[in-house]
Amino acid sequence: MENFISVTGKLASGFGTTLALFFLTLLFAIPLGLIFACISRVRFKPLRFLMRAFIYIIRGTPLLLQLMIVVYLPGIVFNNPLTKWEIFHQNVPLSYFCGALFAFVINYACYFAEIFRGGIENIPKGQYEACEVLGMSRSQAFFKVILLQVIRNIVAPMSNEVVTLVKDTALARTVSVVEIYFAASEILRLQFIIWPLFYTGAFYLAFSALVTLLFGIIEKRLSRYWR
Repeated sequence: MENFISVTGKLASGFGTTLALFFLTLLFAIPLGLIFACISRVRFKPLRFLMRAFIYIIRGTPLLLQLMIVVYLPGIVFNNPLTKWEIFHQNVPLSYFCGALFAFVINYACYFAEIFRGGIENIPKGQYEACEVLGMSRSQAFFKVILLQVIRNIVAPMSNEVVTLVKDTALARTVSVVEIYFAASEILRLQFIIWPLFYTGAFYLAFSALVTLLFGIIEKRLSRYWR
């Protein structure tokens, strides 16, 4: 019983880091993804091409590779490891966490950008023409009319990406972020007991179920609103 309480405490601490990584990624990646989507649709072709090329590269390479590059590249190229940047004040766990967060935000912003772009391009052109007839500017038309319809169209694909993010947070352990899977693997290594891994799976399942339920409620409410 004592061992169970001890393991639960360690996993709960790691799960706190998992939650922080998850929510901060969504907080920054969703608005950044919308910005990327808008840039990828601008009329200035060079900028549009660069943005789409960047999104293609990020979506076409593994998140694990991106984590490694963000965390270790500064130390290799500039001889200035992320752990020694002054902004972190020698706080190694914080520097690794921020490096992982940056990689997660960029990666998911690119996926969200494609979801947003698809949602925007699925809006009938007549909606834009109606806004022009009403004398609305492009920005007014987008934020007051188009964006609300885009949100309705992207709820389902966004829910899939968010559930994927729940599981992808486990990749942060590869750059020494002490999240829940890191904690479970350390318990396995030091105490040679495997049940904490199944216990960790229960955390992920419960959190994924909660996210799925939340998006289901949002989707139902939006469908009622748009009838």
